[in-house]
Order: sequence, then structure tokens, then C-alpha cells
Amino acid sequence: MGKWGYVGMLAFTVAGSFWLEVVFKVRVLKRITRALRAIAPIVLLFLIWDAVAIKHGDWFFDSKQILGIFGPFHIPLEEYLFFLVVPLAAIMTIEAVRRVKRDKSDWLIGDEE
Repeated sequence: MGKWGYVGMLAFTVAGSFWLEVVFKVRVLKRITRALRAIAPIVLLFLIWDAVAIKHGDWFFDSKQILGIFGPFHIPLEEYLFFLVVPLAAIMTIEAVRRVKRDKSDWLIGDEE
């Protein structure tokens, strides 16, 4: 897969979960601002962690498996996308389970219509 290795993993994650948005109408992307507010604090912590680990040489990204596009703190684009795609996929999965769960009383979170 070469330089597309990390992007391929992200594409696999998107293919494996984003269909739930359409099939089960989980409405995560429709409420994207809400989802982004939910994941932003954790994303910030992990980006700081990545930046510190990269700076100290404790963490690196294999240049053979990334595109070579870097954002702030020398963090690859794929890592930024990872911190967006994976949490959204997880939220979609949870919302799909909530949608099909028979005993919905166990899965109420207060935003039901």
C-alpha cells in the first residue's frame, strides 16, 4: 500500500461505519457540530500527546506509509484525520445500536425525539 497505508486504514474505517448514517439514519453527520464539540477536548489532549512524543523522539510515523503532508507540530495529516474519523465512526456505531436495540430504555440519553 505504500504511502497510502494510513489513508487506506482511514478509508476502511469510513467504509465500515459511515454507511450507518444512511441505512439506520443515525444523524451524526446532520448534528456534526454537536459531535465535534464532544470529541474536541479529547482530540486536543491526544494532539498534545502526539506533539510532545514526536518532539522527544518517543513517537514517529513511518514515512513510507504516510503522504508526507504535515500540520502543526509536525503531525501528519493522516493523524489529524484519524482523530476525526475514528470518534465519528464510534459515535455512529453507538447510535446505530441505539436505533435497533429492542429495549430502548437501557440506551436513553435524553436526546430522543
